Amino acid sequence: QVQLVESDGGQVQTGGSLTLSCVASGRSFTTYCLGWFRQAPGKEREFVASVKWSFDSTLYSDSVKGRFTISRNNTNTVYLQMTKMNPEDTAVYYCTASKIFGATAPSSYEYWGRGTQVTVSS
Repeated sequence: QVQLVESDGGQVQTGGSLTLSCVASGRSFTTYCLGWFRQAPGKEREFVASVKWSFDSTLYSDSVKGRFTISRNNTNTVYLQMTKMNPEDTAVYYCTASKIFGATAPSSYEYWGRGTQVTVSS
């Protein structure tokens, strides 16, 4: 059974930092990119970042570029380092996997974690 399990999120103050991790299991992910989406209350799920299966390419949404860093230390584990956070970053964050690097639509992602809550207070 394929599982993507995110680490616990948490609450931080504006300007603070938080790192999420995700471990994928149940199949080989050597040909999958791993990524993160987020969904705030009342909003659609939005792409945050992804990293290619070859580890050498990353993609970020404009809203997090320069503040968030995605990394992958093996084929099954991905991290999202979040810095300079602001209340607009408050959302449920989802780990996800896709065979299509560069895709930003949720429909392009095949596997999903259950999500973890991140709250940024002002």
